[in-house]
Amino acid sequence: MNYKLILKEITTFVFDVDGVLTDGTVTVLPNEEPIRIFNAKDGYALQLAVKKGYNVAIITGGKSMAVKQRLESLGIKDIWLGASNKIEALEELISMYNLKLENIAYMGDDIPDYEILNKVGLPTCPKDAAPEIRSISKYISYKNGGNGCARDLIEQVLKIHGNWMRKEDRKW
Repeated sequence: MNYKLILKEITTFVFDVDGVLTDGTVTVLPNEEPIRIFNAKDGYALQLAVKKGYNVAIITGGKSMAVKQRLESLGIKDIWLGASNKIEALEELISMYNLKLENIAYMGDDIPDYEILNKVGLPTCPKDAAPEIRSISKYISYKNGGNGCARDLIEQVLKIHGNWMRKEDRKW
């Protein structure tokens, strides 16, 4: 099935962090605090999706409170850090909002995302995802992780729903 047909059904976005919202590089400072770099264009799209009433969630194996603070600053409330079992986190999200799997787009980039990608209605990944993840994704972004792949997905869904580039949305 053409992924564009599935876009119309999406009400919920779920993202991994490392390799999706970041390029996967983790710099560790002398105090052992890990530093990640986020893309501002992804940030704009994430906060816009929240404002437009879409469910936006993060399920990551990482445990950085700085990452959580960044995501909360975008209006994202549903954040699972240290998720060793991403399926359990997804099931909790589904239960919280009475969601249907076919309405969920998930973007992941590596093996820990494999199971969850096989469950959701629209499994997606960045261009530079692991081959195993690319092989099961219905949409592969033309952008690498950390370089606008989240925005790419969100923009497509919002455009199909008539929620992109509205006058009231042209400011942050």
